[in-house]
Amino acid sequence: MKRVVGIAYDERGAGGVPVVCLHGIGGDTTSFQPQLDGLAGRRVITWNMPGYGGSEAIEPVTFAGLADKLAAFLAALGLSSVHLVGQSIGGMLALEMAFRFPDRLASLALIATTSAFGGRDDSFKDRFIAARLKPLDEGKTLADLASDFVPEIVGPIATEAVIQAAIKSMAAVPEDTYRAIIRCLVTFNRRADIESLTIPTCLIAGEHDQNAPAKTMMRMAAKIPDAEYHEIKGAGHLINLEAGEQTNAILRNFYNKQRSLT
Repeated sequence: MKRVVGIAYDERGAGGVPVVCLHGIGGDTTSFQPQLDGLAGRRVITWNMPGYGGSEAIEPVTFAGLADKLAAFLAALGLSSVHLVGQSIGGMLALEMAFRFPDRLASLALIATTSAFGGRDDSFKDRFIAARLKPLDEGKTLADLASDFVPEIVGPIATEAVIQAAIKSMAAVPEDTYRAIIRCLVTFNRRADIESLTIPTCLIAGEHDQNAPAKTMMRMAAKIPDAEYHEIKGAGHLINLEAGEQTNAILRNFYNKQRSLT
């Protein structure tokens, strides 16, 4: 594990515009292990979001603050342009970066994510936060939550090895970090902005994903100028882990298209 500006990260490969991967709420650098191992011929970097896996926490946890930290991380690595890949809340952060620092992004890949947190009123958000945090308030640990939660969000193609790896990642999330990121999640809303995106964008949905349903991602893709949309059959929410080879094939083709246009 490497570290710069308080961020712990892993990387593989070299060559081309770097691919930078942003994990979800229950993830870490290993959430993109298939991409670290399988996107040969490219430099692939996967970070631990602030508060995760040895990365310094930020206070308060906001999308603006996370985007600023990611921008500082990219600058510290000397990266002026990257292919940004985000899964779940990592996809939301990728979208936030696209609007705050568009000149830093060569492309955007959004996996199992949405343009806004579901629910348009505060009462829904309050109920969501209460439901997610209630088990912790009652004395359960992140390991307890992970064992219950992960099997529910994957699709039928997920192997036992994938499920156990995802449980291990979520179990390692500090409780304070989890609580803060859940509260941050419900504030995200770029629904009205996506029609103005000018960055090449690829969306990847899972057939069985209930958190970012395929139909929702398809509608989002239709609003983003010239976006491409892919749905992976049999996959749930952890698409790039469950279907690593298929995800990598989609990303390689997407990046090759960008290279042919430059």
